[in-house]
Amino acid sequence: MIPPGPTTPTLVTTWQWLNRPYPFMDECSARFGDTFSLYFKGLPQLVLYSRPEDVKEVFADDGNLFHAGEFNLSLRAFLGEHSVLMLDGKEHMRHRRLLLPPFHGERMQAYGSAMLDAADDSIDAWPVGRPFAFHGHMQAVTLRVILRTVFGVDGAARLDRFDRVVTELLDIAAWPPLLVPAMQKDLGRWSPWGRYVRKRREADYLINAQIRERRAEGSRGRTDILSLLVDARDEAGNPMSDAELHDELVTLLIAGHETTATALAWTFRWLLEMPELAARLRSELAAAEAEGPLTAERISKLEYLDAVAREALRLQPVIPLVGRILKRPARVGNYDLPAGVGVVCSIYLAQRRSDVYPNPRAFNPDRFLGKKFSPNEFFPFGGGIRRCIGMAFALYEMKMVIARVMSRATLSLAGTKPIRVVRRSITMTPSEGLSVTLVERRPRLSVANAA
Repeated sequence: MIPPGPTTPTLVTTWQWLNRPYPFMDECSARFGDTFSLYFKGLPQLVLYSRPEDVKEVFADDGNLFHAGEFNLSLRAFLGEHSVLMLDGKEHMRHRRLLLPPFHGERMQAYGSAMLDAADDSIDAWPVGRPFAFHGHMQAVTLRVILRTVFGVDGAARLDRFDRVVTELLDIAAWPPLLVPAMQKDLGRWSPWGRYVRKRREADYLINAQIRERRAEGSRGRTDILSLLVDARDEAGNPMSDAELHDELVTLLIAGHETTATALAWTFRWLLEMPELAARLRSELAAAEAEGPLTAERISKLEYLDAVAREALRLQPVIPLVGRILKRPARVGNYDLPAGVGVVCSIYLAQRRSDVYPNPRAFNPDRFLGKKFSPNEFFPFGGGIRRCIGMAFALYEMKMVIARVMSRATLSLAGTKPIRVVRRSITMTPSEGLSVTLVERRPRLSVANAA
């Protein structure tokens, strides 16, 4: 038996999902309960779950019953067929094992200085006394971090060219209708998909050149993730092909750049609305700095800072859901589902359950102090064998940037309109890019960069 859901025409529900995803899910949850069905244009029927016990059941699968790569097929045109997000079964596990080592938590310290430097460079460029879109500056920060720590791009000229091309590419790809397969048609250089295809060729040239150069020059002494992946070997002793490296770099770029920038924007939305929490965070940073240079390693261990980042990811998840395709008939939760159904775990609804998070719509970092939520209650990076490989990297970067901004800048919200959720491709961003004003900028903390 399939659970109930909206009976409006598919085009209407698709429009609702693309244009007002969070209110739409709230309305469905209020009307149909913890589990409901959705029909979107060009996708299989979806059954959406939010109860922790149902999420646990989905995440416990070893990849035989549910296929996440098949669910993500609408992203293939953006990420490539060799992306870990597109793969299932043995090939997915092969890529995952090759990708995981560079993202172990202990490796994060090697990237801390680049993260702090990128934040400092951004803060130095902010205008004083007039509004600017904070989200755009966070995108610039996270892109620079990805290009330096993941791609290993050296030299100001090459870094600037990468930055320009990738920024233009992602701005084109951000238009939500391009997620619909029917819109992915090249109708000429001025059509939406045509513009994307041509800019993608330019980006692919740069990425492939970077891969060829790393293979030719070798990776000795380098710590960037591309170098580590070039050296990586699977259980049979085989390296990644150039095509595999390309698609995984694109995946890390899109998944690790846009998502982290958006999470940072939402974090500051709450901190700027709640000055008492911002003051508490500044006090933690000041107390830590009084004991010695505020290095990346010391920043990463600050408890309230960690709680602020996690609460932002809970209350305003950047991506609203994760899904799998059911490969054979099975009972999931309280429903017997046929093969081919999309089984979806709603990050947004699960992380706003009042039975798990009292007063769930309030931003309250204290809920993460001294308490660890289960992977079925808090899963902004997905779960099970499909949990995001870059989770530790993203959290580490969030803490570096938040700490630097809070230490060096006094900001205020500038917009007069209520802050809404706006879809930017697969991510949910604050409206108007979160308009803020820089009230005061303090000197660069050069000593603290020595991680």
